[in-house]
Amino acid sequence: MDVSMSFSQDVDDEYEKLIRRMNPPRVVIDNDSCKNATVIRVDSANEYGILLEVVQILTDLNLTITKAYISSDGGWFMDVFNVTDQDGNKVTDEVVLDYIQKSLGPEACFSSSMRTVGVIPSTDSTVIELTGCDRPGLLSELTAVLTHLKCSVLNAEVWTHNTRAAAVMQVTDDSTGCAISDPERLSRIKNLLRNVLKGSNTPREAKTVVSQGEVHTDRRLHQMMFEDRDYEHRVVDDDSSIQDERQRPDVCVDNWLDKDYSVVTVRCKDRPKLLFDTVCTLTDMQYVVFHGSVDTDGTEAYQEYYVRHIDGSPVKSEAEKQRVIQCLEAAIKRRVSEGLKLELCTTDRVGLLSNVTRIFRENSLTVTRAEVKTKGGKALNTFYVSDASGYSIDAKTLDSIRQTIGQTILKVKNNPEEQQQRQKSPSQESPTRFLFGGLFKSKSFVNFGLVRSYS
Repeated sequence: MDVSMSFSQDVDDEYEKLIRRMNPPRVVIDNDSCKNATVIRVDSANEYGILLEVVQILTDLNLTITKAYISSDGGWFMDVFNVTDQDGNKVTDEVVLDYIQKSLGPEACFSSSMRTVGVIPSTDSTVIELTGCDRPGLLSELTAVLTHLKCSVLNAEVWTHNTRAAAVMQVTDDSTGCAISDPERLSRIKNLLRNVLKGSNTPREAKTVVSQGEVHTDRRLHQMMFEDRDYEHRVVDDDSSIQDERQRPDVCVDNWLDKDYSVVTVRCKDRPKLLFDTVCTLTDMQYVVFHGSVDTDGTEAYQEYYVRHIDGSPVKSEAEKQRVIQCLEAAIKRRVSEGLKLELCTTDRVGLLSNVTRIFRENSLTVTRAEVKTKGGKALNTFYVSDASGYSIDAKTLDSIRQTIGQTILKVKNNPEEQQQRQKSPSQESPTRFLFGGLFKSKSFVNFGLVRSYS
């Protein structure tokens, strides 16, 4: 069975290569026809998943897609994207333009049927993927255990949504600075981290995956949370129900019976990577986008897709329709950054992430999202934090944290007075609202026996 499947995949690969040689992709970059954006047109033989890969390449360059026109009905893929740089200007950097040409043009090598999307073999680091139920102090516990196990976190991204949490961490051995290859040690790391994830006494499964190489972090986080069914979990919170409904994306699914399409429309607040998030989710759900349009008007975004399932059928039932709506809403909301934005820049050192998250925990701050990067010996970390009790973050608390970590090292990127935190009594708190971060004001994990109990 495995041999026949492998043979079939090889035949598919050779066929796709033949089609590509006969119809090489063509990319036209136009900086003249549009007043305020660079227009990129991509023509190529159509393959399942190619739309996601094109959007992924543009998004990874930190380009903002302001408009898009999608057409891939039949055997040809023809898309037009209006893009700007992070400052809202046309893309004029020759290095970036050349990269787009090489990545999307005849030299490009799109993955076959999404089997290798975003995966680049490497022996420089070990990738740890974590999925589980969120709870107070979880990020601090996980990073403390990694420090205890002599692992350095080079890069990491953490998402939380609907009481669920997912993280992709790139780690190395403290002593060698290389990937961890010892099978016994890898097994120990995996088991101890899983024990930490299980500590919340939830019936939901905790997952830990350890592998060599690099992954496309955003792509994997969407896949992990989709597989974890975070879209099924809704936080019940009467105090914020009205505000939550106002912020909820407007997603509709209707069938166009004459053409056997399902029409998916999305209206929500615009933000970076929004198109990637929605296309990624439709692809993970095995829907093919045949036609579509994307437009932004100020702070609002509108997306319309004409889709069919990979089996050729439109949405067949009300249950399937609701699942599509729930999954797209979850995909949009996962990346929404709630709370106060803090940026940390300092010389990297062993245990830095563990120490910083411990300080947050000691000051009753929870981390709703985190981006950890190491470049040239420097740690460049971004945290979105909120007060564990639901109150606005006190300015004195921020000052205390910055004095402990370093005034020039940790910077506040938005005014805490402008944060629209929910005001409610601590006695009314729901424990499910605590995200990554901490509540308990312990001075070390030794006091709780956390490292000892999981080691």
